[in-house]
Amino acid sequence: MEELGEVELLVPQDVYLQNGVHIGTKQRSGDMKPYIFRIRPDGVAILDIRKTDEKLRLASKMIAREKPEKVLVASARHHGQQPVAKFGEITGVKVSLGRFIPGSLTNPHLPTFIEPRLVMVTDPAADKQLLDEACKMGIPTIGICNSDNSTAMLDLVIPANNRGRRSLALVYWILAMQVLRERGTLAIDQPFPYSLEDFETKT
Repeated sequence: MEELGEVELLVPQDVYLQNGVHIGTKQRSGDMKPYIFRIRPDGVAILDIRKTDEKLRLASKMIAREKPEKVLVASARHHGQQPVAKFGEITGVKVSLGRFIPGSLTNPHLPTFIEPRLVMVTDPAADKQLLDEACKMGIPTIGICNSDNSTAMLDLVIPANNRGRRSLALVYWILAMQVLRERGTLAIDQPFPYSLEDFETKT
């Protein structure tokens, strides 16, 4: 990938690349075509890091605008659960880890019922039940999308490798840092007091 310059990105380009955020799959959906930078000789799609960075900025603004308890962030995928849990701990948003209980956004009689104003999913395919309900209820949605994902139910797409352990750790680490900056609780020149390893699934 050509040099993009470090100043314009939230983290240096090398950090994105070293953690595999740009690595897609051999499958590609029509929805994700605008986010694909190139196709490797082995057929693997390479995602556009500039667009990833741009969408992370937008997502952090959307999340920071809402009260933390009105934001729900989910991961049914194993490698996304530690990053989401840590993101929730730092930012105060609600989290859904593992299987989402059907009806939690649509059935007020369920003990798990919540009424978020914004929903974010780690994988639109794995978190489809939650996305379905969010759309039914008219709740805005953000999703981390690999090259093979459908974006039909998303208001904001973050193009990134949503299967990789280190990739997901970095995406949520950046998001947590940016949300605190957008809220004004972390100064732009202040170091983020959490490491990438804090967000990384260990097993």
